[in-house]
Amino acid sequence: MPVFRLAHISDLHLTPPPRRGIELEPKRWLSRFAWRRKRRRHSAEVLAALVADLQAQEPDHIAITGDLTNFATRDEFSGARRWLEALAPADQVTVSPGNHDALAGPGGHERFAEWGPWLGDEAAIAFPHVRRRGLAALINLCSAAPTAPHLAQGVLDPVQLARLPGILRELGEAGLFRVVLLHHPPAAGAVSRRKSLRQAPELAAILRAEGAELVLHGHAHQATLATLPGPVAPIPVLGVPPASGAGGHGDAARWHSIEVDPAAAGWRVRLVARGLGPDGEMTELGRYQLAPAGGG
Repeated sequence: MPVFRLAHISDLHLTPPPRRGIELEPKRWLSRFAWRRKRRRHSAEVLAALVADLQAQEPDHIAITGDLTNFATRDEFSGARRWLEALAPADQVTVSPGNHDALAGPGGHERFAEWGPWLGDEAAIAFPHVRRRGLAALINLCSAAPTAPHLAQGVLDPVQLARLPGILRELGEAGLFRVVLLHHPPAAGAVSRRKSLRQAPELAAILRAEGAELVLHGHAHQATLATLPGPVAPIPVLGVPPASGAGGHGDAARWHSIEVDPAAAGWRVRLVARGLGPDGEMTELGRYQLAPAGGG
């Protein structure tokens, strides 16, 4: 069976279009004020260079773990859709929305309907979405939900948590390499409490019982590596810096190529980190071998 190569990027923070009229939503107003201070941390040119580098490597699939937008406006959603259309065919890209994609406005996952082809293979906007790709299965969760001002916490609703155990069990019995996608880190210590995943203990309990081979997230704006207990072996939990990161705050732009192939002990997983080097060019930053994943 051929190696499966999954590219992971996150926290694009695409440059927002000009504001129309007066902003009446308090959280958007606060976020726009913060953007004026922080916008130099994100670069459209850096993002374009990272995408060109990623496309040149020709991964089998691309996982994007949220924050395509900044203020979750209708214009931003449309602009992000055009960006996704230029990235790759929709069936080769999976998007897990982030807190900035649900900054303000109505709750519910229907708000992401414009991105439907990139959320999963089913037409319904109902998480978790499952995509089977070669030897891998992507389980796409949504931790994006509106929160009070000054909070950026993630929420996994009861429906997702209720469906997830059966999904993980079925995919494990099928012998697939299970990759769980969400925006907020599920392991402790990656972000502060006001940015944390509220249902992290519930998710950890499900993963401990049913297993997964890998969890990918964004949100922390840093390269992070943690583990969560699994039924057989610890489950690696990987975060990636912002794809548009210009440096100066958090880690500079980076993407991860995750190469998976079967091994006698379960799975062999290699991580190739590529991103913005000291000379300002995209380059390989390192290669890492993860411990063999035993699965559930």
